Amino acid sequence: MKTQGGYLISRIKQVGMRLFDRMLTEADIDAFNGAQGRILYVLWQQDGITISRLSSQTSLANTTLTSMLDRMERSGLVSRKPSPTDRRAQLICLTDKARSLQQEYDRLSDEMNALYYRGFEPEEIRQLENYLQRILDNLEGREEP
Repeated sequence: MKTQGGYLISRIKQVGMRLFDRMLTEADIDAFNGAQGRILYVLWQQDGITISRLSSQTSLANTTLTSMLDRMERSGLVSRKPSPTDRRAQLICLTDKARSLQQEYDRLSDEMNALYYRGFEPEEIRQLENYLQRILDNLEGREEP
């Protein structure tokens, strides 16, 4: 049986990111792009976390994340602070500027979500998300050394 799951997921991600970036631009949110929005989204849920935790929550490699955080710090969206419990670690923290963008970002995310699931019944959404979680679990299980 020939399958296209990986291809379809990649295409959904590409098209979705292009569309979301366009929505951000149309909403006059030029402080960050969609990829940086993933970082902000995690920090809006839990501010002041380490880069390694942020990496695991965003699925971004540490090297990619570090360069993105450098740009976000220069843009005034995040700051780095020493961890009070581990002197080797730095915590990534939101700035007031980043906090002020959350409401509009959430609105656009809801709009995007509505596009993803247009025409789906609630049970279909639940099933799809269960299947996607299983795929992610399979991949993350393989990723471990």
